[in-house]
Amino acid sequence: MTAAGFSKMRLVAGALVALFALGVAAPASAQDRYAAIVMDARTNEVLLEDQADEARFPASLTKMMTLYMLFEAIERGDLTLDTRLTASRNAARQPPSRLGLACSRRRGCDSITVDQAIRALAVQSANDVAVMVAERLGGTESRFSANMTARARELGMSNTRFANASGLPDTAHRTTARDMATLSQALWRDFPQYYHYFQTPSFAWRRTSGRNHNHLLGSVEGVDGIKTGYTRASGFNLATMTERGGRRVIVVVLGGETAAARDAQVAYLIEGAYQEYARRADPNAAQFASMPTRRLDVQLAPGTLQANSVRPLPPSPYQLSQGMVIETLSPVRAPIDEPVGQGDEGSTEEME
Repeated sequence: MTAAGFSKMRLVAGALVALFALGVAAPASAQDRYAAIVMDARTNEVLLEDQADEARFPASLTKMMTLYMLFEAIERGDLTLDTRLTASRNAARQPPSRLGLACSRRRGCDSITVDQAIRALAVQSANDVAVMVAERLGGTESRFSANMTARARELGMSNTRFANASGLPDTAHRTTARDMATLSQALWRDFPQYYHYFQTPSFAWRRTSGRNHNHLLGSVEGVDGIKTGYTRASGFNLATMTERGGRRVIVVVLGGETAAARDAQVAYLIEGAYQEYARRADPNAAQFASMPTRRLDVQLAPGTLQANSVRPLPPSPYQLSQGMVIETLSPVRAPIDEPVGQGDEGSTEEME
């Protein structure tokens, strides 16, 4: 890890310690959206789950499935990385986040290569590109969405239904943290030759450019993907994978109150997973297994901190060095609720 990465992790750790000491409670709205799972990508062992099978809105994590379908089309020979995809007027009308594909009577509609489309989806979470891909592969976005859902069932995502290719708000568009972990694993397992796209730091096309919304890339040791998501209904979502010492860990957190809180939660769960592996390898660490278990729920209201309860929970695999066990750290609310557009990966996400 770089010096900058260590510095960021120290800041995260310091914030977590401070919040743990205060022991404040999360709002009902956050709890209604929050879900998390930690899974070993190689063994399928679930190290931690919290509301992992409850229905949630995936937001732009949807584009992970859109990319899975696109990767399959490339492997079938239907497309190549150099194939050009042309936008429709419907695709060009999609709300942000977007690449900026346009149609005009004089010039017709913009086109990009499949390689550019993958980067635009993975980095900029472009809704216009998602629709363009859907229409190319399925004829219509609704038909493609049905194909996405059917393929998801085949992958074992039994509680997911896709209503569109982008993740824009739709009441019928639902998933679970467990299903998103299954999809994360499938992308890494089935398409290792394309997985590097999720590590792309930035992407530029014409006058449009953007940086990857996954701020844990390069900040948390071993993180190499995968995708963020946000709508007002979903909260801030993140599916990640981390590789350290031959252990590959999937962490999915849904429903964060802010991007920063979501990132801190995911980083915390990643570190907890590798602490658990270290504990198993060190018999002397087992002495902490009988220490009391606590759950820390946090809410940072506008300008204030309010302390409420710390509740006991069943035993958890997560061990802290001082012997206290915390199962999950629920999302932190921002000091100020910033206005966010209706589009997925809206302005708040891009201002990070």
